[in-house]
Amino acid sequence: MEYLSGVFFDISEPKRAEAALKESEERFRVLFESSPDVVGQVDLDLNFIVVNQMAQSFLGYERAAELIGQSFLDLVDPSDHPRVLADARKLLEAGVIRNIEYTFLKKDGTPFPGELSASVNLDLAGNPQAFTGAIRDITARRRAEEALKESLEKLHRALDGTVSALAATIETRDPYTAGHQRRVAQLACALARELGFSEDQLQSIQVSGFLHDIGKIAVPAEILNKPGKISEHEFSMIKTHPQVGYEVLKGIEFPWPVALTILQHHERLNGSGYPHGLSQEDILLEARILAVADVMEAMVSHRPYRPALLVNQALEEISQHRGILYDPEVVEVCLQLFTEKGFEFQ
Repeated sequence: MEYLSGVFFDISEPKRAEAALKESEERFRVLFESSPDVVGQVDLDLNFIVVNQMAQSFLGYERAAELIGQSFLDLVDPSDHPRVLADARKLLEAGVIRNIEYTFLKKDGTPFPGELSASVNLDLAGNPQAFTGAIRDITARRRAEEALKESLEKLHRALDGTVSALAATIETRDPYTAGHQRRVAQLACALARELGFSEDQLQSIQVSGFLHDIGKIAVPAEILNKPGKISEHEFSMIKTHPQVGYEVLKGIEFPWPVALTILQHHERLNGSGYPHGLSQEDILLEARILAVADVMEAMVSHRPYRPALLVNQALEEISQHRGILYDPEVVEVCLQLFTEKGFEFQ
């Protein structure tokens, strides 16, 4: 009698693994081909191994196969080649890079702005063997960004024009202080720049400087232009201008604390200022800067009730009151601007 002998293996698990692998590969293939971006894989020398159909249709090639073996650098403007090579080295170290912008080229040489995200493919031993990446056309986004930038620039020009017009209107009521607000804004911006303010913060200081006396529209012109000594009642009317300025401007949605800065620009560190007798850190830094600029400009300018002081005399005045009336750091910067950096009012 003959007998058959053998060993039986359960291959259901490997079969399931193989099926799962095929399913995964199919899902990847569908995603690869249906992606709205140009997707491809290059070797470590940056030569294409595989690309999706979007590469063909978007880049203007007759067949996707035309790109196989071609260098990725051929798709990038030559001015960006050094960055591409540097980024490839970073990619090897980091394993992934995202949203790197280059100027890409279609087959006919037409440039377009694109954004590359890529990752490193590793072999079973964990060594890099290729790069897989996607190129996204960002032309529409760039156009939208340019349109937004242009719109913002128009808004800034409109704001500048409006602020200048308001400042000029105020000055027509007080010819003795014509240019005062502009010169205060000039010095205040110089002080803020030395104190490390950002460009956006400098705009806040400039607008506040241009408009800090807007509340004087509520003060009779005969008081503003009075050549002699003013009475206590008249001075009390002048002291209302920060509050009036605040009321005029508080409803305007400036991106900076302009109204509050103007409200506080006559407050003093020791609480002796007006309209609310604030002191120390309760006073905005912008207002403390504006206070020093306002006092300096006023002292070195002619007024109907007194002649102009020399710059050195004005500097001595604010220096004597640093830490008492005026922010000591702002005063120190002001002294340096005039004595060391040659600042002059324009």
